[in-house]
Amino acid sequence: MSNPLPPPRLLRTLLVLVTTGWLLTGCHSAHSPSVDIIGSYFPAWIICIVIGLVLTIIVRQCLIGFQIDRYLMPAPLIYLCLMVCFTLGAWLMFFKN
Repeated sequence: MSNPLPPPRLLRTLLVLVTTGWLLTGCHSAHSPSVDIIGSYFPAWIICIVIGLVLTIIVRQCLIGFQIDRYLMPAPLIYLCLMVCFTLGAWLMFFKN
């Protein structure tokens, strides 16, 4: 009897080709988003990181003010996740193409 399944090496090669092709579909952008600030163009991701950092600092001060910060066990991880969420939220809010 013949084996109806293709060999594992063929499946692995096919998976790598499909995954690579799928990942490269985002590389065809015609331009990079940049923002004009006082005559100089800045990449939009820098502005989003600054917005995320500022919002994280504001939330941290509010948590300290309400004395909730002592219950955040892995505090660096919590604040890192907050910054990532705020950064990606700013990106989606201002630069969703």
